[in-house]
Amino acid sequence: MKGKTAIITGGAQGIGSVIALHLLKKGCSVVVLDNDAEAIADFIEDNQEFKENILAINCDVAKEDKVIDAARKVVERFKKIDYIINNAAIAINKAIMELSFEEWNRVVGVNLSSIFLITKYFRPYFRNNQGVIINMASTRAFMSESNTEAYSASKGGIYALTHSLAMSLGPVIRVNCISPGWIDVSNYQKKSERKQEKLSKEDHLQHPAGRVGTPQDIASMVEYLLSDKAEFITGQNFVIDGGITKKMIYF
Repeated sequence: MKGKTAIITGGAQGIGSVIALHLLKKGCSVVVLDNDAEAIADFIEDNQEFKENILAINCDVAKEDKVIDAARKVVERFKKIDYIINNAAIAINKAIMELSFEEWNRVVGVNLSSIFLITKYFRPYFRNNQGVIINMASTRAFMSESNTEAYSASKGGIYALTHSLAMSLGPVIRVNCISPGWIDVSNYQKKSERKQEKLSKEDHLQHPAGRVGTPQDIASMVEYLLSDKAEFITGQNFVIDGGITKKMIYF
């Protein structure tokens, strides 16, 4: 990955920031697109040793003009790109009778439509017309809690969009998605919200793997899917959830 350039949306905190740092340590240059100025500032401060390989842009990836402007800035700095990790996501969980259409559109815009925009406007800049795209879905694409309609629908859309893009962009660009389960990101938020969540023994043991997931679990899969070892893999979804979605639960 040394000498490659990766675009990571929602890359200033949470899972995205851990993926970004993981790739930086592998010698990759990283473009962080995030709409939280505080999180961006914290990410840059925390990773000063890699500052020459970081371009952080305050960008609302659900807005077309902002994505176009971000693409221009990336090309000015790095000329070409190699990887896209579409990770940006929000949730507005409300009863459907209380959820406004504006809120619905905002969740779908950030989580799903942003992938369309990022792919459309960054696609022309892949080095040698080749590259890898990874979209971050969720186990919520396949199972739900109440009052998560917007989030679940957006994540289900990512699953479908992934295999569609794989058909349209292949064979030169591979497209896959990852569906994380319960990932503890409490200690990877911006500093004003950073804390170590206290997880119970039961929290861990309900997972067949024996623990709650970490962002590094996701970053490791990202590294594999970006690598040439995964060159025959495209259009697929990878569930990283410690086995919990395969566990039968009786009440």
